Amino acid sequence: MPPRKLRFGRLDALILAVVVGLIGYISYRAQFHFHYNWNWQLIPGYFARHDPESGNWVFNLLGQGFLATVRLAIWGGLLAALIGGVIGVCRVANSLFLRLLSLTYVGLIRNIPPLVFIFIFYFFISGQLMPLLDIEGRVSDADSETLSMLAILFGPPALLPNFLSGLICLALFEGAYVAEIVRAGIEAVPKGQWEAARALGMHSGQTMSKIVLPQALTKMVPPLAGQFISLIKDSSLISLISIQELTFAGTELAVSSGRVFEVWLTVAALYFLLCFGLARLFGGVERRLSQRR
Repeated sequence: MPPRKLRFGRLDALILAVVVGLIGYISYRAQFHFHYNWNWQLIPGYFARHDPESGNWVFNLLGQGFLATVRLAIWGGLLAALIGGVIGVCRVANSLFLRLLSLTYVGLIRNIPPLVFIFIFYFFISGQLMPLLDIEGRVSDADSETLSMLAILFGPPALLPNFLSGLICLALFEGAYVAEIVRAGIEAVPKGQWEAARALGMHSGQTMSKIVLPQALTKMVPPLAGQFISLIKDSSLISLISIQELTFAGTELAVSSGRVFEVWLTVAALYFLLCFGLARLFGGVERRLSQRR
């Protein structure tokens, strides 16, 4: 069935007029009733600055915060996918112990406010896990090439323990939601596929890896894409545990410069561009998978 042709009707014109009028009203109130002196000329300098010592341009607070958010999104998404994939498979396993363990993990995290969860696990991870792994000692003993690679992948090496603590907290929290997506995708595969695999003599591991998961993956892509975008927005929560990502940088700049509206509107625009761009990318992936099906 060919897609229906979209038309711009009267209702669309009415909605557009209301939206434009609302934006104009907000702009009018901001300009004439807040008595706020706008100054956007300072914003570019918050992204990059000229370093007189090296003679090069380096990232300033907003630029560093944006890069930290991108790093959190990439590593957090990969780690959450790994944790959620394992827990999601355990949710449908034949072992009662694995099911109870995964159900406890998902139920515990999904029923605790995210900020409370992040605070609890951050202080546990930073106080117990990081000293056990001796991250600071390993960083101090690393050579210059390793430090350069760490700076590219995880940001400033001196802040690596804090970054890893926040990253693990974020991945553990998001992994619970990924696990439910994986479980739902697996259970959406018709039971006939399982029965056909057993008839062919496949054991449960082969059935899961070769028959069920490839079919479930196509069903999981749209909700996983949405969860990855939610992870980017949820990463702003770990600014409260002093992880220097975009929201943390925005808070520091808004307080120190007094440019509250300019800074927070810029931060909002950066989050929007990042999330909207990924939404368009994932939409293209979803359309390709639909065409293959």
